[in-house]
Amino acid sequence: MNPFAGNSPVALVLIGLVAAFLVLRLRSVLGKRTGLERPAPPPGMLRGTGPIIEARAEPIPAVPDRKVPDGSSPIGVTLARIRERERGFDPADFLLQAEAAFRRIVQAFAEGDRAALRTNLTPDAYGAFEAAIIAREEAGQTQRAEIRAITQAQIVDASLSQTNGTWRAVLDVRFVSDQVSVLLAKDGLPVSGADAVTELADLWSFERWIGGPRPSDANTPPWRLAAARSA
Repeated sequence: MNPFAGNSPVALVLIGLVAAFLVLRLRSVLGKRTGLERPAPPPGMLRGTGPIIEARAEPIPAVPDRKVPDGSSPIGVTLARIRERERGFDPADFLLQAEAAFRRIVQAFAEGDRAALRTNLTPDAYGAFEAAIIAREEAGQTQRAEIRAITQAQIVDASLSQTNGTWRAVLDVRFVSDQVSVLLAKDGLPVSGADAVTELADLWSFERWIGGPRPSDANTPPWRLAAARSA
């Protein structure tokens, strides 16, 4: 007589014992989820981790989106006109320079570094930045700024105009960045901003005079910040 045949009590008991054995065997191999373990990452997630710092996987920094405007667009046509008058001009290279300037100017403003700001800003823009620094110093406030990542740096507008035989090129760049930016009062309490990583969008206008006299200081960049505002 086959003990597993039919629905006899013996068959049911034996089947139950076999099932219990299999469950215990699986638990010994796979382990038991307690609810505290992290769920398994989605496929490919392990390939997206960065360097391990203090036993913690850090995310790989995002590559900034530096898409150059299409050559047939109105902006692209203006960029081509600028290139005709300034042979060394290249939009992709300009974006790299603009991104570096963005980091440099944000840090200089936070530190109140007037020399660095004067080099990288037009006179009018420098006056506005210095006024903000003076107001901050008189109030006993300090600025903390840290750029964690720039996720976008794109040319969103371009213009070329002529004044007294000299051409003035202006390029508007939209920056999207992850920053820690907070203004602290004398007592260390935040006045504005947030002491946490926040995504910020800014629209900066860079200016360059083409065909006119070049700055005497070799450290002065050809493109300088003329205006800055939130995007």
